[in-house]
Amino acid sequence: MTERRCDIAIAGGGLAGGLIAAALAAHRPQLAVRLVEAGEALGGNHRWSWFASDLSAEGTTLLQPFRKTEWDDGYNVAFPGLKRHLSTPYRSLASVDFDAGLRGLLGTDTIRTGARIASLDATGIVLEGGERIGARAVIDCRGLPPSPNLSGGWQVFLGRHLRTDGLHGVDHPVIMEASVKQHGAYRFVYLLPLSRTELFIEDTYYADSPALDEVELSRRIDSFCEFHGIRGETVSSETGVLPVITGGNLAAFQAEHRIEGVGRAGARGGFMHPLTSYTVPFAVETALAIAHHADLPGERLAAMLEARARDHWRATRFYRLLGRMLFDAAEPEQRWRIFQRFYGLPESLIERFYAGRSTALDRARILCGKPPVPMGRAISALLRQGTPMAEPADLERRAA
Repeated sequence: MTERRCDIAIAGGGLAGGLIAAALAAHRPQLAVRLVEAGEALGGNHRWSWFASDLSAEGTTLLQPFRKTEWDDGYNVAFPGLKRHLSTPYRSLASVDFDAGLRGLLGTDTIRTGARIASLDATGIVLEGGERIGARAVIDCRGLPPSPNLSGGWQVFLGRHLRTDGLHGVDHPVIMEASVKQHGAYRFVYLLPLSRTELFIEDTYYADSPALDEVELSRRIDSFCEFHGIRGETVSSETGVLPVITGGNLAAFQAEHRIEGVGRAGARGGFMHPLTSYTVPFAVETALAIAHHADLPGERLAAMLEARARDHWRATRFYRLLGRMLFDAAEPEQRWRIFQRFYGLPESLIERFYAGRSTALDRARILCGKPPVPMGRAISALLRQGTPMAEPADLERRAA
């Protein structure tokens, strides 16, 4: 068995792992880092979006080197009873640009793609074939594994990047176009005008099942484009199944997947918005925290990350409660009413909500007034444990 030594080895080159490597390169360039990814490209085939208000100044600086699409004049939402423009600037990053940005920031000795991990422990990573990467600290960012200790539903989507025949006429991002047929879930179409002749269209569902029918979702995007007169060629497409966590036992989840002395970040560590599934703000914060504590021994770094995950779990309890209202109190075809009511609230409240920083007054404002779900069902939902997020058997492949 051959062995290469480094200070910090990162398992998984998705958003979380890549940003940790970027933060270490920016703040601790003297450290030897290895970023190990099973796929041929860093970041896989994804698009990540966020609001400018989600990030601190330091977080904004961390993402500065990456090519992004930016909309400084805000975004739109549309529901059967509400159409609104909000002024919060919006950002989006494609995985191809994430990969290019990381390769520009990190040396060739740092990145290992096409390298499948056979095992890892507190002192290193073993690749398939026997090569070992020894490290003072190891951080596991390989995605959220299925677990009976978490409960909730799913955000299922298919996205398509189109190069349109002429100007498409979409001036602002449309975060939720929910005046479409619901199809047994909370369905909305997500639109990003990447240029005047390029458009990203995503068909998204808050669904009770992680099942994803690519043929049917593609057909629905075709129907949406035909109705709106959008024509063009497909540049690329992507699919995703994201967890919407409504409850569970974090301590049991941590114990279930703990490898002694190995830190966990990203979704695997529990760092996400439990209701929106947004990950960028939390991946950025975690990456910066690791960079600022990069001299810790591996076991203390792992303990620090577990403590941050517990703090995050406590801080996001309110969003899990709302998730239970969404999945367990609202009829699937009527779930849009919850979001329509939410988007009628003050813009500053909406900003804090997405960033995971809702105040006590925000929480009261969201819950006050006539509920968009029957009161009896709402009370019942709050008392339920939710559906364990452990099946079907192929869930681990979807979450990796």
